[in-house]
Amino acid sequence: MSDITYGVWAPLASKVELRAGDVDVQLVAAAGGNWVLPADASVPTEPGTRYHYTIDGAQPVPDPRSRRQPDGVHSDSAVFDPSTFAWTDASWTGRPLAGRVIYELHIGTFTPEGTLDSAIDRLDHLVELGIDFVEVLPVNGFNGTHNWGYDGVLWYTVQETYGGPEAYQRFVDACHARGLAVIQDVVYNHLGPSGNYLPMFGPYLHDASANTWGASVNLDEREVRRYILDNALMWLGDYHVDGLRLDAVHALVDESPRHILHEMSEEVDALSAFLGRPLTLIAESDMNDASLVEPREANGTGLTAQWSDDYHHSLHVALTGEVSGYYADFASLGALAKTSTRGFFHDGTYSSFRGRDHGRPVDPVMPTWRLVTFSQDHDQIGNRAAGDRLTATLDYGQLAIAAVFTVCSPYTPMLFMGEEWGASTPWQFFTSHPEPELGRATAEGRIAEFQAMGWDPDTVPDPQDPETFHRSKLDWSESGGGDHSRLLALYRKLIALRRSVPALTDPSFEHLRASFDDDARWFRLERDDLSIVANFGAGPIDLPVLSATVLLATDYAARLDGTTLSLPGHSAIILQH
Repeated sequence: MSDITYGVWAPLASKVELRAGDVDVQLVAAAGGNWVLPADASVPTEPGTRYHYTIDGAQPVPDPRSRRQPDGVHSDSAVFDPSTFAWTDASWTGRPLAGRVIYELHIGTFTPEGTLDSAIDRLDHLVELGIDFVEVLPVNGFNGTHNWGYDGVLWYTVQETYGGPEAYQRFVDACHARGLAVIQDVVYNHLGPSGNYLPMFGPYLHDASANTWGASVNLDEREVRRYILDNALMWLGDYHVDGLRLDAVHALVDESPRHILHEMSEEVDALSAFLGRPLTLIAESDMNDASLVEPREANGTGLTAQWSDDYHHSLHVALTGEVSGYYADFASLGALAKTSTRGFFHDGTYSSFRGRDHGRPVDPVMPTWRLVTFSQDHDQIGNRAAGDRLTATLDYGQLAIAAVFTVCSPYTPMLFMGEEWGASTPWQFFTSHPEPELGRATAEGRIAEFQAMGWDPDTVPDPQDPETFHRSKLDWSESGGGDHSRLLALYRKLIALRRSVPALTDPSFEHLRASFDDDARWFRLERDDLSIVANFGAGPIDLPVLSATVLLATDYAARLDGTTLSLPGHSAIILQH
């Protein structure tokens, strides 16, 4: 038997009916807009039982808290009891984020099969690489067979094309067996365009405000807040997940005295204390405001960490020379110097892309690991017109520099799947909306967006074309040969070095210093007793340095002769003084 409790919050309804199996029951109105089973009702609750709700005689719709959708988000829900899974991770004590390395992956394109079970077969690769946290792009139910995951509409489900909820439990259990912690990417700021039946139940969306993706989630409603908070606790509790990555928290419109993220951090900390293992909350935020990760007792939000896109932008421009759009302010290597030593580039400074001052300074007493940084991620690749990785335009030497400044970042480094071997496969924007009109609108909107930015519309792949999805799958055969193999070996060495040299996980901003020369294209980051020096230019350079030992060089021709450092073009070196 399952421990499911049928019932639903539907404050605007005048009648709510449940069909479970072949039993029809009219629910009874209860306090707070809830509808519950009559006391004498007898309905099936066995795992797999199909059920749905009908609101005021309209079409049958899934349970907003459905744990399983065997036939997709427009069909009946199915009873699923997470407590029946035979976990083997009783000895798992979790992982703190400090000093660790994250690996971001998308289940549908990580393997040829695109399932959670097939992803398990690749976990040993991540262990050998030296990864600590596996960050999984959203897996909750969306319409269609493949999608980035940010169009989810049933937040409590696991997408069936990935294997469903029990496969997800197997995946987390397998990660823990290998010493890998799991971060689940969750989206609480909007819902997808197809299969969102929540407005039929109640005021889940806020008519007065909207964001890039549509109507805002209505955080004025206590039950909607509870819907989000319970979902976060579900992943961490029922599915043994170690952390959540919170998508675009700047799009959460919350005017209440206590922000929902503040509530979430409190409840997650309480769950962490109960479970006896660390639980991590990482925000994606466009605000450049470190109060998100400052302690609640100091009027912060109390999250564990947040992304710093500014670090990505400064490193990307240093490597590629692209200065269009939001890259314009990062043209100088001084941008990389600032983000490497102070966290944000825009920390109250003028942002030409936004047309206003943006951000605020990071308090230097904050541990550096509270910022998550990267040279590539799903957004920064997938939101390019062609979904092209750095591999498409950079040579091996430049990719090696990217590896050094990703892994040896003063912050918490994150890799995007395939980055470690310089995958040549793109990661493009793909959808599989079954509704022709929605698919057409998505494709046309994507093309118009990039055409307005000056891109040739013929270079923008159709997100609805199945080949766009298939092109985005990793080609694992690449990793074993040529420069791919060489780059993979470098990433392994860098992560191993990060674990063995204390300065590379030193959390102090005070021990960071940077210098650069825009004309000669060299950059130096000093971390305590280490110097990380890069030649972003194509020609060789000689630089004076203090006496040092070479810990790692990306080019065999790089050499240290006394106090003279010779670096070939597109190379980097790590020195210990």
